[in-house]
Amino acid sequence: MNYQEAAIYLQEGENNDKFFTHPRNPKALAAYLFAHNHLFYMMELLTGLLLMMLSLCEAPAVPSLRLDVYVHATLELLALVMVAFELCMKLRWLGFHTFIRHKRTMVKTCVLLLQFVEAIVVLIRQTSHVRVTRALRPIFLVDCRYCGAVRRNLRQIFQSLPPFIDILLLLLFFMVIFAILGFCLFSPNTADPYFNTLENSLVSLFVLLTTANFPDVMMPAYSKNRWSCVFFIVYLSIELYFIMNLLLAVVFDTFNDVEKMKFKSLLLHKRSAIDHAFQLLVSRQRPMGVSLKQFDGLMRFYRPRMSARDRFLTYKALNTSGAPMLSLQDFYKFYEVTGLKWKARRSGEHWFDDLPHTTFLIFKGINLLVKSKAFQYAMYVVVAINGVWILVETYTLNSGFSWSRFVPWSYIVFLTIYGVEVLLKLTGLGPMAYFSSGWNLFDFSVTVFAFLGLIALAFDMEPFYFIVVLRPFQLLRLFKIKQRYRNVLDTMFELFPRMASLGLTLIIFYYSFAIVGMEFFADVVYPNCCNTSTVADSYRQINITYGNKTVLEEGYYYLNNFNNILSSFVTLFELTVVNNWYITMEGVTSMTSHWSRLYFMTFYIVTMVVMTIIVAFILDAFVFRMNYSRKNREPLENPEDENGIVFEVEVSRDEALTTLELYKQSCPGLSSLSSLQGVLQAMDKSGHLSLVYLGRRSRTKSDLSMKMYEEEIQEWYAEYSRENLPQPDQSLERDLDSPVSDPPPFPEPQLNSQTGPHSIN
Repeated sequence: MNYQEAAIYLQEGENNDKFFTHPRNPKALAAYLFAHNHLFYMMELLTGLLLMMLSLCEAPAVPSLRLDVYVHATLELLALVMVAFELCMKLRWLGFHTFIRHKRTMVKTCVLLLQFVEAIVVLIRQTSHVRVTRALRPIFLVDCRYCGAVRRNLRQIFQSLPPFIDILLLLLFFMVIFAILGFCLFSPNTADPYFNTLENSLVSLFVLLTTANFPDVMMPAYSKNRWSCVFFIVYLSIELYFIMNLLLAVVFDTFNDVEKMKFKSLLLHKRSAIDHAFQLLVSRQRPMGVSLKQFDGLMRFYRPRMSARDRFLTYKALNTSGAPMLSLQDFYKFYEVTGLKWKARRSGEHWFDDLPHTTFLIFKGINLLVKSKAFQYAMYVVVAINGVWILVETYTLNSGFSWSRFVPWSYIVFLTIYGVEVLLKLTGLGPMAYFSSGWNLFDFSVTVFAFLGLIALAFDMEPFYFIVVLRPFQLLRLFKIKQRYRNVLDTMFELFPRMASLGLTLIIFYYSFAIVGMEFFADVVYPNCCNTSTVADSYRQINITYGNKTVLEEGYYYLNNFNNILSSFVTLFELTVVNNWYITMEGVTSMTSHWSRLYFMTFYIVTMVVMTIIVAFILDAFVFRMNYSRKNREPLENPEDENGIVFEVEVSRDEALTTLELYKQSCPGLSSLSSLQGVLQAMDKSGHLSLVYLGRRSRTKSDLSMKMYEEEIQEWYAEYSRENLPQPDQSLERDLDSPVSDPPPFPEPQLNSQTGPHSIN
């Protein structure tokens, strides 16, 4: 039987795995199954995190977390052994020739060997040496299954580099020209430290590009000749306001094309996976379709925890034509329906339809009230008044205010109104309908936290006073009144998962630069250092006497150091913000070498690339959302109505009985049949001959893209069909008409070695 191999193809399509990594024999299948389960994924993730977190304990270590050399070296070796074990399983599954073709795996293997040798050297010598290669440890984390979004971000960054580098070279060209011009114009002024050498001219103009040293860099020349300001105005106009914005425009255009091509590649990759799976499922006697029995056998491998009822409903959702078997066109919708959560639709319109008449009328009135426009706008007015009141109330507080001594009466009044609103909506709409709306969930969460804040104030629970600060979040409800605001907020909520992966990508860059900074700049800055530098005052720590009073004046910039991984992260974040970042750079440079500036400039360029990608991503998401709204005008009467993707399936009693008998014959004793029996019991209880089930899932950007690029998608499919004419498949000779049996714990099906043309990662 080919159910498991078909399920593997579908998983490869879902995970965007290359088809040349498909297991080709029973031994490879065993390794593949071992390497594709959540325990193995978790082991990969924990191993990568452990290797990165060792930097907290290795010299230069965080003082409270320092470990002896033999302890952290032993932990490192154990983690590297786990990585080696993971790679061995991958080698057994892929085979040697495929293993060496997989570039990311080969990079990981080379880094592993290098790290292994270094860890053994540290363990033998019992002392740490310069280990810049620790900056490569994030490779082990990025390669794990749960960091697929980070890999995609890195791939998009690399794909956006060519146009970025073109504009960057143009920017650097003008910078060099202006540096030479500035040196020639301003070097005769001995009071000007910014242009006394060509190197200082380049560095000053590089920093000026970030505006961190403006207007300080201009003032010495400006004091001698007022016309010198023209030089700086022209430089900033060209570099900052033209080329930098041109850089963003070029990256955004490239990013937009990359996003569209990525969607196309993933879409065709999934289609190719479905083609492979369909060819494996159809039998010689029935080459044109997949029966329920075959589909059920597939789903028991693809979604082992899915109940028999949900497998049957998923089959029904695919079989829109009502034919005895699923055609290939039906099967192409596989990924759209497999994530649905199925629930029976109530026979009545409301949850309270079966209650006594008097009670029904009461709840019906509440339902009409909470759905009315007047109620919604009344609550908007209350929220607006609450916002103004919070602003006035906060403005009148003095600096010595303490929440423990004061509970605003307005807090209780507005919280009572919000509590009554929640209760009215819960009773009028019903818990299921109420919590199916994201806005209602938001309102409920903020109201509950506000109640917790009131309890914290009433019982003087000082550690929980921060909850009170969450009150202003209620004001966000005002932004769902206008469609444009809803688009902005919807875009923001859709971006959260992706922004998390982009944040992790930035942290990985931080980690690598932090390791390099720790190796070269640890303990180089301290109070009263950098006395030969122009930024010496920022590092000064001296006692100054004013009359009879002595005070300590500190520059504080000595705290921006690379003495451990945590301090390095804070320093790098300050460099990312770029405000006064040159003070940190000049301080380190004065204590080491002028070549140290390359580290800081390289970091600025790298973070500029990443931050530009993040800005381009936000712009792309918002523009996409706005274009989608214009192209598919679907105004909601109620802004809180959020159904997502909904599929409707009607199941008759005869269908349920026939399906139950089929399952009893093919899967005798299977405990999951109770879910199908529950369908019949629900029909008996309601007295109806059929039940309607609704399958729901949240709407993703992929769903929006399917509608946005509807015309292009048909062209892509036509192009795909021309390039992939049907080929004879040996799997067609294998008969799948035999009864479906329980999947054995370690099945070894005969595997097909066919690969698809859209092999992407």
